Amino acid sequence: MDLARFPRVALAHAPTPLEPMDRLRRHVGKGPRLFVKRDDATGLAGGGNKTRKLEYLLGAALAQWSDTVITTGGVQSNHVRQTAAAAARLDLACELVLTRVVPKRPESYEYTGNVLLDRLLGAEVRLFPGDTDRAAKMAEVAEAARSRGAKPYVIPTGGSTAVGALGYARAALELAAQAAERDLAIDCIVHASSSGGTQAGLVAGLQAMGHPARVIGIDVEADAPDTESKVRALAAETARLLGHSGHLPASAVRVEPGYAGPGYGIATSEMVDAVRRAARSEGLVLDPVYSGKAMAGLLGLIEDGAFDEDETVVFLHTGGLPGLFGYTDVFES
Repeated sequence: MDLARFPRVALAHAPTPLEPMDRLRRHVGKGPRLFVKRDDATGLAGGGNKTRKLEYLLGAALAQWSDTVITTGGVQSNHVRQTAAAAARLDLACELVLTRVVPKRPESYEYTGNVLLDRLLGAEVRLFPGDTDRAAKMAEVAEAARSRGAKPYVIPTGGSTAVGALGYARAALELAAQAAERDLAIDCIVHASSSGGTQAGLVAGLQAMGHPARVIGIDVEADAPDTESKVRALAAETARLLGHSGHLPASAVRVEPGYAGPGYGIATSEMVDAVRRAARSEGLVLDPVYSGKAMAGLLGLIEDGAFDEDETVVFLHTGGLPGLFGYTDVFES
């Protein structure tokens, strides 16, 4: 898998740690060996998985001589926060289209956590209703930027394009190398799945290497069939970009339903329990929207006997700590 031919700017502290979760396994009382891949420790303004995608997305932007980055997400988007930080580091203007997609949050939700950091990092923040067409609104912002003489580069929700997914093809190589150093056979990787780029990159990267590890994305959108469709299409596109066949076996893409609750960003009791268990057993801080629900999914799968006890499962911690502060009411209740 030749990634050197793609423009890339180094942003992440990599390789990120691969750590055992022995205390959590003991607390669960059964199931596989557990490890955590600490992509919350990528280092850019609080870290997170989007930094890996941004290395390739902004590499492409700089190769095109862009001077402005435009992206979108929810009010507490981790992707948006990491984009704002990367833009600051690379001396790029950053314009953000944020939509109020999570209902019934307190007023402080729009002033703390990730959105506080967006403003601190110097991005121009625009807030819109939850039903706003993000792509159309970003196109408007880009046209206005061009009219001022700027050269905008538009990044969709989550940075989930084939170019962005290259970051997780690279992460698959990194994880495989770490496992080989420890003589560790990884059977499965579990993580949160939403816009699809992280899972697509992992799938494409593992397929390109011929690595047998399964990838299970825990749906956080409350629409697992749609999430799985997005992942499958993007994984195929990423594989083709890497110079491989885009024909993936049906088993290569699995998105697990049942852990998102009523919808994106809406707290569940399973998520709260999972966040507390991870914090109190391993000192891991998860977020309410992504990694917390992913951990709830992992714990649920273990409880359901989805893994053999001699298997090794890696939980990909995608970060999101700043978003936790937008949900203080959930954890105080």
